[in-house]
Amino acid sequence: MQRKNKLNMENNVKIEIQTTVNAPINKVWDFWNLPEHIEHWYFASPDWHCPKAENDLHISGKFNYRMEAKDGSFGFDFEGVYENVIVNELIIYGLADGRKVKIEFTCKGNETTIKETFDPENENPIELQRGGWQAILDNFKKHIEGN
Repeated sequence: MQRKNKLNMENNVKIEIQTTVNAPINKVWDFWNLPEHIEHWYFASPDWHCPKAENDLHISGKFNYRMEAKDGSFGFDFEGVYENVIVNELIIYGLADGRKVKIEFTCKGNETTIKETFDPENENPIELQRGGWQAILDNFKKHIEGN
């Protein structure tokens, strides 16, 4: 699997998603990075949850978000290492399988746009991956705008 992912990266295959939330950048940054908030939004569908999140947000710091089906049938750790962090602007990290993720935050007053660009994996179709990551981003929007 890692070999295929390297091929995708060499071919510059990327997936991009984004949303704009009605919140200022300082609030967005905190809700995006604090484990007590991550646990409320980092899952793609209502039958999943994130029972545990650890986040050491700095270059070479690690994160680990536990994602599980609520019925206990399946779970996995989503984890990686930060490669670049610019507070309120940018996060770049590498995943354990070698894929890269770039998250850009752009603020205009009380609105913040979040754009994520990531290398796809090879187990699922691109549109399924885009949909799953977008669903997580949509959960973030619901969480922050509801608090």
